[in-house]
Amino acid sequence: MLQKTSEKPRKSDNVLVLVRHGQSEWNRLNMFTGWKDVGLSEEGEAEAHRAGQLLKQEGLVFDSAFASTLKRAHNTLDIILGELGQGKLPTVKAAALNERDYGQLVGINKEEARKRFGADQVHVWQRSYDIAPPGGESLKDTAARVCPFFDRWIVPELQEGKNVIVVAHGNSLRSLIMELDKLTPEEVQDYSIATATPVIYRVKADGTLVEKRNLAA
Repeated sequence: MLQKTSEKPRKSDNVLVLVRHGQSEWNRLNMFTGWKDVGLSEEGEAEAHRAGQLLKQEGLVFDSAFASTLKRAHNTLDIILGELGQGKLPTVKAAALNERDYGQLVGINKEEARKRFGADQVHVWQRSYDIAPPGGESLKDTAARVCPFFDRWIVPELQEGKNVIVVAHGNSLRSLIMELDKLTPEEVQDYSIATATPVIYRVKADGTLVEKRNLAA
């Protein structure tokens, strides 16, 4: 995993950009999605275009791209790369980056789930670190596949000085950011990632993190 440093960023630092996919059809309907392979809504496509435009304004050019195997993620990435004029950039699609599995909650409207199971219980399933919904994954379970993939496939790219973009999901990215930012299980409960909002990490050649910036902030 990458290391933090207090040094100020320099122009020569390369970047890691993390992006949650744009709004999906089931996000629009307020439904638990998990591994269900649903597409982007019209708003989600528009969000992806805006994310690409923001990154273009930053002057970023990517050397490597990663996405989950779910189409809402790699379609978001395709739109972003199109905005950057990098539509032919090869992409690694990995199930390790997929959203957490919500098990028996998949396909249920979130308000209906709160009525059925209780608002407090649903909140625990959604936000806690190590408590999984019935038949699904906890954030800890999700981290157990996301972080090793990141260490094996993405960290070496950054250490070679490459600019890397990763488009995945709210919880798969949340589990990764927990490790990058050294968040505690209590702190990560309150951490959320907006759809199609780029989070930029600047990285030194030795892999240490020197800056984090949210383009929506």
